[in-house]
Amino acid sequence: MINALAQELNQTLAGSVVDSLFSKMGERLYFPNGIISQGGEAAKDATFANGTIGMAVVNGTPIELDSYKKSMPNFNAREAVAYAKTGGNPELRKIWKEQIISKNPLLKGKTFSLPILVPGLTAALSYVCDLFVDETKPMISAEPCWDNYELIAAARCNAEFHRFKCFENGKFNISGLEEKMKADAQKYGSVRVILNFPQNPSGYSPTKNEVLEICRIVKEIAESGKKVLVLSDDAYFGLDYEDDIEPQSLFAYLCDIHENVLAIKADGPTKEDFAWGFRTGFITFASKSLSEAQYTALTTKFMSAIRSSVSCSATPSQSIIMHALNDQAHEEQKKELRAMLKRRYDLVRKFVNTHKSSVLEPLPFNSGYFMSFHVNTGKAEEIRKRLLAVDCIGVIQIDPYTLRVAFSSIDEDKIDLVYASIYNEAETTK
Repeated sequence: MINALAQELNQTLAGSVVDSLFSKMGERLYFPNGIISQGGEAAKDATFANGTIGMAVVNGTPIELDSYKKSMPNFNAREAVAYAKTGGNPELRKIWKEQIISKNPLLKGKTFSLPILVPGLTAALSYVCDLFVDETKPMISAEPCWDNYELIAAARCNAEFHRFKCFENGKFNISGLEEKMKADAQKYGSVRVILNFPQNPSGYSPTKNEVLEICRIVKEIAESGKKVLVLSDDAYFGLDYEDDIEPQSLFAYLCDIHENVLAIKADGPTKEDFAWGFRTGFITFASKSLSEAQYTALTTKFMSAIRSSVSCSATPSQSIIMHALNDQAHEEQKKELRAMLKRRYDLVRKFVNTHKSSVLEPLPFNSGYFMSFHVNTGKAEEIRKRLLAVDCIGVIQIDPYTLRVAFSSIDEDKIDLVYASIYNEAETTK
C-alpha cells in the first residue's frame, strides 16, 4: 500500500511527464514527516531549546573535538561536524545552480530545479534509477560504457539494460541511438536514456551538429506522444580539447524542448573541480511541463531516496567546496590543471595519429580523462595482463574488445613509453 504522503506527492505530479516515467519505487517514495522535517521546523522556531536532532550541542553550537578542529582550523563547528540537510547545504546548492547557468548560457532565463546534493555521482545515478527504472522500464546507454551503469540499472533495479553501439565508421552513432530510442518508445510507451559526455570510457564529446541531431531524435519521439527521460551524465563536463565540441551540456538544450521530455543533469566537483574523494555530486531536473509545485514534489521524492539510504551527505566536503567556489584563485588553479590535461591529451593524440596497429583501433576521443582502443582480436584482457606483468603498466579492460587508458593519470614524460608498450603488447597477443 502506498503511503498517504507518497499519494499526496503523486497527486501533485499527476498528468506530468514525471508521473508517466516513475518506476514502482518512484511511486512509493515519500519524505516522512519525521525527524528531519520536524527538525527543520524547529530550526526556525525553537528559539529557547531544540531537542530534535541527535547532535551534542553547547550554547547552540555542535560540540567539536580539538582533534577534528586542528585539521580544519578555518571551519566553524557547523561547517565541520554538524549534520547536513538531506538535500545538501542550501547556499552551496544555490551557488552550484549559478555555476550551471554560467557554464551553459542557453539556460539563462529558463526554469529548472535547484540542484540536489548527493554523496557522489554514482549515488546521483542510482537514485535516478530508483525513481524511474524497474523491470518494466529499461535504460538505454552507449556501448562501450562505464560498467556501473549496468550494475545500477540491471542488478539494483532489475531493469533491462539496452545498448546502442556508440560509434559507427569513426563517428558518434546517431542512427544507432535513434533506432534504439524509437524501438523502446514503441514497445514500452516511454524512453529512458543516459548519455555521458565526455564519455567514459572513450573520452568523446559530441560536436554541435551531433547535439542538434540528438535533440531532433528526442523531440520527434516526444511529439509522437511518448515520454522521454534523458539523463545527462556530465561528470567530466568542461574538459574539452578540440574546437568543434559543443561546450554546453545536452541538458541546456533539452530542459524546455517539449512537455513530454524530462531532462536530468548529473554533475559535480568530482572531476570538474578535481575533488575526487569528496563524494559530492548534484542532480538537477527540468521539463517544459513542470510547475514550481511539481518541481518541489519531485525534489521531495528524490530527497526521500537520499533519506532512506544514506540520510544525508558529508558536511566537511560541502563546506570545503563552498569555500573553494567562493575563492577567487579557484578558477585559475583549475585552468592550470586543465592545461596539464590538454598537454597529455595532445601527446596521446600525436602518438596514436602516427602509429598504426593491426590489433588496436583508437575509438574517437576529444575530451575528458580517457581514451580507449577497440581490440580487433577480442583479447583486451590478455593485453591488460601482459602490460601489468611485463611492463608494470595498468590499464582497464572494459570488455573483450575495449581497452581503456586514463591519460589523466600518466605523467607527460611517460606517455610515449606507455603507449609504445601498449602497441607492443597488442602485437604480441595477436
